[in-house]
Amino acid sequence: RIPKKRDAAFSCKKVVLVNITEYNIAMSRVIMHIDLNAFFASAEQLRDPQLRGKPVVVGGYGRRGVVSTASYEARAYGVHSAMPMHEALRKCHDLIVRPPDFHYYEILSNSFFAYLRRYSSLVEPASIDEGYVDMTARLKEEKEPMRLLKEIQDGLLSEIGLPCSIGIGPTKFLAKMASDMKKPLGITVLRRRDLAKTLYPLPVSDFFGIGRKSVGKLKELSHIETIGDLKKATDRDDPELIRFFGKSYYEIKEHVNGYGSDVISTKRRDPKSIGRSLTLEQNTNDFEEISAILENMANEIMSEARREKKIGRTIEVTMRDPDFVTHSKSMTPKEPISNEFALFDAALSLYRSNFLGAPVRLVGLTLQNLYDPKKEDIQMSLWNYEEYEEQDKTKLLIAELNRKMEKKYDKNVLMRGSEVRKDGD
Repeated sequence: RIPKKRDAAFSCKKVVLVNITEYNIAMSRVIMHIDLNAFFASAEQLRDPQLRGKPVVVGGYGRRGVVSTASYEARAYGVHSAMPMHEALRKCHDLIVRPPDFHYYEILSNSFFAYLRRYSSLVEPASIDEGYVDMTARLKEEKEPMRLLKEIQDGLLSEIGLPCSIGIGPTKFLAKMASDMKKPLGITVLRRRDLAKTLYPLPVSDFFGIGRKSVGKLKELSHIETIGDLKKATDRDDPELIRFFGKSYYEIKEHVNGYGSDVISTKRRDPKSIGRSLTLEQNTNDFEEISAILENMANEIMSEARREKKIGRTIEVTMRDPDFVTHSKSMTPKEPISNEFALFDAALSLYRSNFLGAPVRLVGLTLQNLYDPKKEDIQMSLWNYEEYEEQDKTKLLIAELNRKMEKKYDKNVLMRGSEVRKDGD
């Protein structure tokens, strides 16, 4: 009806309010974050059932080794990732050490994500062992949503052999926080109305995206010790906090209030760089320990690069000193980096040249200027055609042979002699 003049304003407000309510209901999403528990260690226990129930770590053995992943049985002894292997062996004399096998882990990871796509087409991998799934449509059809989540968890364990934790929330951030709350084999639902009871009492160190360095600084600046303290400080827009977080401040404010991105991207990303970093529990200048960390990072980076079908032109090594000052050095070798051996050797060369003997608390390695070698045009001119003619016949032959063997081995099997490590590995 056409409203009378005296109640026109009220009627308009009423219409707007109804529309906003309907819009919010329509736009509310149900996001699942699913995280494989102690993935590398679980993968080794799956491969060798005799390891089940025993303390297992994946990493380099001996003095130079570093723990990459520890099973929950090993964690009971105080063993954790990034711990020097000699310290882990001291804490647990019965510790079983397995070297990493990234090709095997990639196969299991592919099976994991294929399994998730049975339940939703909207799946976004976050890393080799975790991802986000938009479950809005599927769960709305379910009379017993928790039963379906348990079915997903149990099916993954029985069919593929991988234990996982599941988090459910209206945003990706809350789903991620929820999956971290109960491990292993937990299922946690984190709703906005429950934040005061479930999220805010947690220490601020549990807040996804806030690093160890920031935790101490937040306590020093604004006496923030819990996520609830962070919520109160953002409610009043604490100037010290805005200055400290900079561009990230308003995103953190959204997250702590239960808002943020709920968009699951299924588009294949086109990364320009792939990197890893590790903050150490104690400062170290131990060459063997740092080289072991770089070697493990090189393996992980090239494993991801193969999944993305990329190689890189530039590498960067980053070290943070005891005063929290970050130093980075990069190099661009003549030949692109196409395997873990070449990446590790280049990283070790940069470390020796620039950081050897200096105590560090963080180690980082990045492969940059990534590109797909199959799509790369050969740039040849009048002045360099002889060099290309000599090199490219070999390169093209190796690329063609690797392409033919790719389906069987899922990695490059052949390489030039110049790419092989000096020790013959």
